[in-house]
Amino acid sequence: MSTSKYSTVLTIILVVLVVAILIGIGILLWNKVLKPRKDTKDKLEAIEEFDIKIGKANEEIESNPDNSNYISQDNPEDSTNPGGNGGNGQVSVRKKPTYKGYVMLGYITIPKTRVKEPILDTVTPDALNTAVAVLYPSNPQLNEPGNIVIIGHNYRNGTFFSNNKNLAVGDILKIKDNSGRELTYTIYKKFQTSENDTSFYNRDTGGIPEVTLSTCTDDVKARIIIQAKAEV
Repeated sequence: MSTSKYSTVLTIILVVLVVAILIGIGILLWNKVLKPRKDTKDKLEAIEEFDIKIGKANEEIESNPDNSNYISQDNPEDSTNPGGNGGNGQVSVRKKPTYKGYVMLGYITIPKTRVKEPILDTVTPDALNTAVAVLYPSNPQLNEPGNIVIIGHNYRNGTFFSNNKNLAVGDILKIKDNSGRELTYTIYKKFQTSENDTSFYNRDTGGIPEVTLSTCTDDVKARIIIQAKAEV
């Protein structure tokens, strides 16, 4: 191979390597910095919209206290008196707030780790790539007596439940539900267990609302479990 051809081949190889490195840096930058920032922005906007919608819905309820047919969008069968509200047959429909196509039950705020996440009612791979979600029980109601298990990914980048490992007994978190009520919870227990352990799901809370946060450890070999009790 002549010197000129050899030089050309080396140049091509060098260009390919530089392009590959730049693409790798771009992907890393997107996954670790740009995408988390965009996701955080989208979530904060969704939470702000959630607060606005819930606030307007509560104002409508307060201004129409006799409207017995005020039902949720997804549960029209709950209306047992379709001719109510003075017999005019009108039904007020409350549209449930959503985030990227999933129903938002509310949102969680963890001051220590600077987390603010929508809480979804759907547990699927795509939903869990979108936000945190209620794993237990089915048809959950936030801030009600009993235990609710909320699961979220640990992407080791500060998003979702990545920093739950830094939480400790005595730290607080807040949950706002779709009625507009926000409760403060205090962490009273933290431990690690296997991903198949469900023994702590259904537990006696003495009629007090509790929440359990579940995420994987950094090495994905176990789960970090955090239990918190509402201040009521």
